[in-house]
Amino acid sequence: MNKLSIAFFFLSLAPVLSAGPTGHWLATQAFPDGQTRETSLWLKADGDTLTGYMSSSNQDAAPLSNGKIIGGEISFSGVRDNFGEERKTDYTGTLTNDTLTLHMPGFGGRRVREMPFKQVSTEPPGALPAPKPKISLPPAADVPSNGLAKTPPMGWNSWNKFARLVSDKVVRETADAMVKNGMKDAGYIYVNIDDAWQGTRDAQGNIRPNEKFPDMKALADYIHSKGLKIGIYSSPGPKTCANYEGSFQHEEQDAKTFAAWKIDYIKYDWCSASQVYDYHSMQAVYAKMGRALLHSGRPIVFSLCQYGVLKSETWGAKVGGNSWRTTGDIRDTWESMSHIGFDQQLALAAYAGPGHWNDPDMLEIGNGGMTTTEYRTHMSLWSLLAAPLLAGNDLNSASPEIMSILLNKEVSAIDQDPLGKQAKR
Repeated sequence: MNKLSIAFFFLSLAPVLSAGPTGHWLATQAFPDGQTRETSLWLKADGDTLTGYMSSSNQDAAPLSNGKIIGGEISFSGVRDNFGEERKTDYTGTLTNDTLTLHMPGFGGRRVREMPFKQVSTEPPGALPAPKPKISLPPAADVPSNGLAKTPPMGWNSWNKFARLVSDKVVRETADAMVKNGMKDAGYIYVNIDDAWQGTRDAQGNIRPNEKFPDMKALADYIHSKGLKIGIYSSPGPKTCANYEGSFQHEEQDAKTFAAWKIDYIKYDWCSASQVYDYHSMQAVYAKMGRALLHSGRPIVFSLCQYGVLKSETWGAKVGGNSWRTTGDIRDTWESMSHIGFDQQLALAAYAGPGHWNDPDMLEIGNGGMTTTEYRTHMSLWSLLAAPLLAGNDLNSASPEIMSILLNKEVSAIDQDPLGKQAKR
């Protein structure tokens, strides 16, 4: 998930609490679309030693280690379960009166950001809360192929540029641009809505779009009238990455809803599924939606977004997937793009072929973080990898130079070769 513009607001506190670190500290991230996410720190200072735990609205509580406080400077390490592997992160921060400013290191090339916490209690932390019990699903039978995506899907996805600000208007304008600028004729046919379209469920449990998408069926009809196809996004968990409604326990119902809207493509993002499922059940969880899509009454491309964990290339096709992510999220930097493209695809070529593709994530071409030469490398490398080519920039403001990269038919022809052979080093 990329280029999130976030602001922080805090609970008003009266009176001002102790300036010491012991107690409960809270930060609330407020996003432009009104969604929020809370992160809590429970700390206890004993001399210059700091102990406690961290929790958030989308993560179980995790203990802190190596905690220190010297003057107003604090440091500690946090360890979280990352699909069965421990992921350690080192944090530093500054304590000033009732504000604790924590430096949050990013992953996958994200920049370090500052997160201010406000003290809401001086009570020391109690016992570490036990993690919520996880559902363990039995192995699932293989899902038959849907016969789609004989070459890697080409199109556009909203997240890299618009993130939570995607709307019906943005999607329609993008479709118009794809017809006008030649992308449709070059093979870019999918117009994919990523996270942040979801509203609430009605009394019967049917998912409804939020106010930014007043009529999803009418939007799909508009996209189809342009000779294009439309994609959508969900998660097998209770919530999506951006904290919207997921498909947990509504898989068949959502698949039928998407089919009724005439959706052609779904990106299915693991996200909060780790809160409810044992990670070893991942294959069975994806098979559940793969089978639901197959029985929805409409052919729908199934794109797995699970960050390449558990060797998804070995089972992605077995759950009905047409593509599967092989890496974490791409960032608009040379370091991120080159690491994903050059280093993380070396042993995966054997798993790519007509109807099932390795997916190193969406294109960042035109978003401003790389040079023109680096963007040309990005396009060339993804084409050699027989990867889905999903542009992620604003197509209504793209420069001729950027469009010449995306519209280089000699390069995209390598990607679209019907033999479906991924290049090897």
